[in-house]
Amino acid sequence: MASTEHPPVKAKPFVDADSLFSIHPELLNDAFIYVHGHVKPHANETLIRIWQSTYLIGKEAGERAELIHAENITYAPVWTIVPDKLQFNFLLIFSALPKTCRVFDLVEQIPQPGGFFAPNIRRNQTDIYHISFDF
Repeated sequence: MASTEHPPVKAKPFVDADSLFSIHPELLNDAFIYVHGHVKPHANETLIRIWQSTYLIGKEAGERAELIHAENITYAPVWTIVPDKLQFNFLLIFSALPKTCRVFDLVEQIPQPGGFFAPNIRRNQTDIYHISFDF
């Protein structure tokens, strides 16, 4: 004889937006900023890496977007080898900046010279950017 009992069902609780905003306003913003980095070809093999202390910093109010994820580039202290004479591409994903931010810098804040830096990036509607780096 087959059982007619149903397995227990857990209903997802409903939390209205006002309550969510009062608890954690950042939870309402699920947007990210995508930076496609392109390292120009070099005559010799090059080493690159990205530090967790890389930010997008708004030019007017100084607001910061934190680095959330990196693809095809290693986090410091591990180095990524860029083969000679080839363009190398990677992706950095940052938390969102306020919509009022119109221009920002990409800044890798590190205790040594040579960090990634891209000044005066103009905000666009897609929040997807392609930046060329030359070392």
